[in-house]
Parts: sequence; C-alpha cells; structure tokens
Amino acid sequence: MRINDGAADDALTDSHPTDSHPIDPRPIDPRVADFVRLRRLHAQAVRDSVALVRRIRSDDLDRPTPCAAWTLADLLAHMTAQHHGFAAAARGDGRDPAHWTVRPLGPDPVAAYGAAAEQVIAAFAAVDHPDRACHLPEFTTARTFPARRAIGFHLIDYVVHSWDVARTLGLGHDPGPELLRAALPIARAVPDDDSRLAPGSAFRPGLPVDDTAGELDHILALLGRSPSWRAPGHSAGPAAPHDA
Repeated sequence: MRINDGAADDALTDSHPTDSHPIDPRPIDPRVADFVRLRRLHAQAVRDSVALVRRIRSDDLDRPTPCAAWTLADLLAHMTAQHHGFAAAARGDGRDPAHWTVRPLGPDPVAAYGAAAEQVIAAFAAVDHPDRACHLPEFTTARTFPARRAIGFHLIDYVVHSWDVARTLGLGHDPGPELLRAALPIARAVPDDDSRLAPGSAFRPGLPVDDTAGELDHILALLGRSPSWRAPGHSAGPAAPHDA
C-alpha cells in the first residue's frame, strides 16, 4: 500500500484543540496527543481482528475472501506477517525484509495470530515519539516514515481486514464510530492508482458508493471492497464481540 504524504499528514492530525495540564502550563504537543489517540484506536482495531480470528475453525481456511484470489488461509498468513513487519518497524528493525515474509500457517494459526497482534500493539506502545523513524520496505526503501504515519497505515489495514474475516465467516462487524472516524480520512489518502493492480496487493481499485452509505461502507469502497460482498452460503450475521 502507498499513501499520499500530504493527505496522510492531514488524515493523521487530530482536529481537537491543544489542551494543557492543569498544573503544568506548557501546552501538549498536538502530534503527541494525536499519536496517543491513534495508538489506542490502533490497539482496538488489531484486537477486534483477534476476536474475529478466534472464530475461525480449521475447515474455514479454504473459504474465499473479499480479497481477490485469497483464501482465508492466505489472508490470515498475510495479516500475521504484517503484524510482524510493523512490529519490527516500530522497534527500529523494519528494514530487514525477513520480518515481512509471509510464511505458511503453522499448527495453531489462531494462537500465532493472537501473539503477533499483541507484539505489534506492544511495539507501538513503546515508541517514544510520533516522529520516530520507521522503515517500511514494502512501501519504499528510499526513506523512512514517522511512527504516527506507520501506525495509521497499520490501523486502516486492520479495519478493512477485520471486515474481510467477518464477511468470510458470515459475521457482522462494527468497529465503532470513533475508530471509523479516524480510519476514513486515512482510507481517502490511499492513492487509487496502478499499484492496486499489482499481484498480492491488499487493496483493489476503488468502487463507487452511495453518498448515504455509512463510514464503514465508504472505507471499504475506497479500498476496493464491495460492501455487499457475501461469502458463498453466508449472510452477514451479528457482529463479533470486541476483545479490547
């Protein structure tokens, strides 16, 4: 996934006014405050995906997903690898491509996924400044990205991939209004260009969506998902519980 730098900066900037501590007169850096908010919402998005992945059974892994040509096993392997890659990036070791390698699922892919999810949450929790440099070789090796932008990339991935898993299993998915408000401008900042046609791209060209559609449907359509997609033999059921 690539993202427009200027649009990304706008998307990741909170519009809330700068606040001050009641005793300390120094203003809070708005970038730090926004990064703290993004970390909380990022952890929610990732743990929502864990709650959904826990619903997977071994005979579900061959099911088709909203990701073109990917089975649920393929999607789960991709999601696990991305956790490892972004965790390495947050720790300062993201330039090593081995961290981003998609590997075959092991004997307990659900447990492995949950462990990888907690690793990436912990790695971003340990980042000491929103401008800390992160290497994201899947985007480019020519430069680094500030941690505030990297966590936004990962957040939007897991809002969408959680929906992918939910629809594959015939479940509903409700990320909640605050998370959707944060995710929508990030989704709008993802360039809709030929990179989405590349083999293995997690997002496809954007789709039209009715202006009256909700925020989740807008996010999905912007990133090439049809909100009406259903797995064969399933209709969307009740939302899986949050696991925050």
